[in-house]
Amino acid sequence: MPRLFTAIELPDDIREELYTLRVPLPGVRWMLPESYHITLRFGGDIDNAQAREFIANLSLIEPDGFELRLSGLGAFGGDDPRAIYAAVAPSQQLEDLARAHEKAARNAGLGPDTRAFKPHVTLARLKHSSATEVATFLTRYSGYRSEPFYVTRTVLMSSRPGVGGGPYGIEDSFPMRGLGFLADDNEASW
Repeated sequence: MPRLFTAIELPDDIREELYTLRVPLPGVRWMLPESYHITLRFGGDIDNAQAREFIANLSLIEPDGFELRLSGLGAFGGDDPRAIYAAVAPSQQLEDLARAHEKAARNAGLGPDTRAFKPHVTLARLKHSSATEVATFLTRYSGYRSEPFYVTRTVLMSSRPGVGGGPYGIEDSFPMRGLGFLADDNEASW
């Protein structure tokens, strides 16, 4: 059974920029730049028939391309931080796209996503990290903002079961409308 999720890729220059934020912190496992993405809908471990249905439903979504930007850093887990992430600036187009991917998953028979959509890029996974040290890191880089970038496609990605944080593979892609003139340039740089 493949472990699948839909995502937005990041341009290479933003991946490299995020990677430069790494600093030594106890209990932190920094993600590699090729693993950076914005998850739209986690499908989980699903059988092949359900995966084919999910893909068919995703191919029916025809969103217009749009611009995104990363804005600020944060951590999941409160006093016991589990991950450091780069937040995505609010975007109605992104919210609409996530809802369309949720609908595609539900129509393929997947259960509802139990977590609220919080668009982000996971930068590091944490285990027994000091909340104080993580807070100091977040304060140091709280002003992080990426340049805007265009979303020209979404992708269906897979990961190995039981392994968080990659490696990930692209199983299929779904182009956006209206930004085709950018697709060749963006795909060449990813």
